[in-house]
Amino acid sequence: MRVLALFGPTAVGKTAVAVAVAKQLRQRGEDPVAVSCDSIQVYQGLAILSGAAGPGERVQLEHRLLGIVPAADEFSAGQYARLAHREIDGLLAEGRRPILVGGTGLYLRAALSDLELRPAVPDAIRRQVEDEMASKGPEAMHGELAPEVSASVHPNDRKRITRALELQRAGLEPPLPHSEGGRLWTAGLRHPTLLVGLTIDPELLDRRIDSRVDSMIEAGAVEEVAEVERRGVSRTARAAIGFEELLSGDVAATKAAQRRFARRQLTWMRRMEEVQMLDCSELSDEQAAGRVLELLGEDR
Repeated sequence: MRVLALFGPTAVGKTAVAVAVAKQLRQRGEDPVAVSCDSIQVYQGLAILSGAAGPGERVQLEHRLLGIVPAADEFSAGQYARLAHREIDGLLAEGRRPILVGGTGLYLRAALSDLELRPAVPDAIRRQVEDEMASKGPEAMHGELAPEVSASVHPNDRKRITRALELQRAGLEPPLPHSEGGRLWTAGLRHPTLLVGLTIDPELLDRRIDSRVDSMIEAGAVEEVAEVERRGVSRTARAAIGFEELLSGDVAATKAAQRRFARRQLTWMRRMEEVQMLDCSELSDEQAAGRVLELLGEDR
């Protein structure tokens, strides 16, 4: 039985397609479970901002690794990898197909392969970089990255810039984004996996992102981030796309940040080896699910 991984940009409809896929898999006699691959959906109290599966969707398809970490705690890809491996291995042992769903490239990679993790940097360096990031901003800090790293990190990607600078100042080599020592990460998957990249027309995606942000605000996203801020929020949770913008009440900036992030997700997805791209622009969720099952074939 292969693992099924659905990756795509924010607002493309990953969760809805996963629910539809699960319904059709159950008609084949399977009992699938979704495993979230999202660096913000792991946090408690950020369900609206992160677009985590809601109660209705979780009734239709069990989701794992949602809301498992207090927002005040630091959390890493290495910690996530251990949890994801345990979930995936356990589900396969039970004969249940894992459906990985998410838009965080590093977390998808962590779930499917064995990361080559860098050691923790000294606290003094970490605090120094955090303080400078807060005062200077990501674009200024991006200029300090080594050329081979800066070329692959977006100037507004606060989280990746911070981590790369920490490693750089500690004298450690930052990981390359899509390979390890020239070896593509998809060549070393822990289990046979079908990788499906969901896309839609760029203009439609922008409209969906704007509509999604409006819906998030109506659902209480501004109050959500304010409450998390009041209780205490870690650096890694604060890296949520749109967190700072919503704290300041800037809806337009929130939409712009989400659109920029979607472009980065699409770039990362297109660089994945062996990914099966699926354009869902003119497909219903059920039709997209049908195409996914065609790609999956009669795999059991």
